[in-house]
Amino acid sequence: MRTFVAAADAGQFQDAAVELSVTQQAVSKRVATLEKELGVRLFTRTARGSQLTIDGQAFLPHARTLLHASDRAVASVRPGSRALRVDVIGRRLAPAGLLRDFYRAHPDVELDVVTLFDADSAIAAVRSGTIDASFRAVTKRPDGVSTARVLNEPIELLTGPAHPLADTPAVTPAELVGHRIWMPGIVTGTEWAAYYADLAASFGLTIDATGPNFGIEPLLDVIAGSPDIATFVGEQTRILWPAYYDLRRIPIHHPTPAYPHSLIWRHDNPHPTLTALRTYLRAHSPDDNADTWTPPWVQRSAPSE
Repeated sequence: MRTFVAAADAGQFQDAAVELSVTQQAVSKRVATLEKELGVRLFTRTARGSQLTIDGQAFLPHARTLLHASDRAVASVRPGSRALRVDVIGRRLAPAGLLRDFYRAHPDVELDVVTLFDADSAIAAVRSGTIDASFRAVTKRPDGVSTARVLNEPIELLTGPAHPLADTPAVTPAELVGHRIWMPGIVTGTEWAAYYADLAASFGLTIDATGPNFGIEPLLDVIAGSPDIATFVGEQTRILWPAYYDLRRIPIHHPTPAYPHSLIWRHDNPHPTLTALRTYLRAHSPDDNADTWTPPWVQRSAPSE
């Protein structure tokens, strides 16, 4: 097919042979094979070269379409030609922000951002090659993939204006004991459920995951009007709310609970954008702070890069 299009464009089998880096005999043989398969003559040989027959003229635009489709198909899976497919836990959360910062630093790269449900799903997708990389908290070192911690995101307390801690510039975990922290988005068996279970157990906190999860907007509505319910949010979580909600984001110190985001990838993935992303993240890797709290499994699942 490619030989036929080259010959049609060149008007000479010899010129097509030069373009394709084959012999003129090979061009003639390929065209003859195609004509035999189609059951029609595609070219008329003349003293001035080769001219398309009526059938050849009718076939040419379809041949071009097939070649373009073939080229696009190859490009879609060739490393460096296709977009890097990356999973983030949520488009408003810190990993999406990391990816946006990387894109600002490398505006020429192409990214395909997806959101899978949990770490198990993400790790399976990385192993199978469905995605190139994922940002997740890693509760145990997974087989068949590499991981590296890329961000310790501080957790903040979010309250409404009537909450007893609303006007506090900062709180300690000890000061949160006895307060109801409502997080209906926690799903049993997920990595974020493991994180908040360990956080509650370590500091004696009451984290309530009961009730249906209607999304962030209804949760903010409840927090804004409640004198006793608060929730946790990541420091880099992007949330907008009406000004009249008067919500307060309060830092937590001594220690600061931090959510451990890691990058997960296959070490044999040759995609050049993945290499650039890992290099970028290494340059912005988190510093371990003595005043930062992370669950014990963060140490157990230290970077396996």
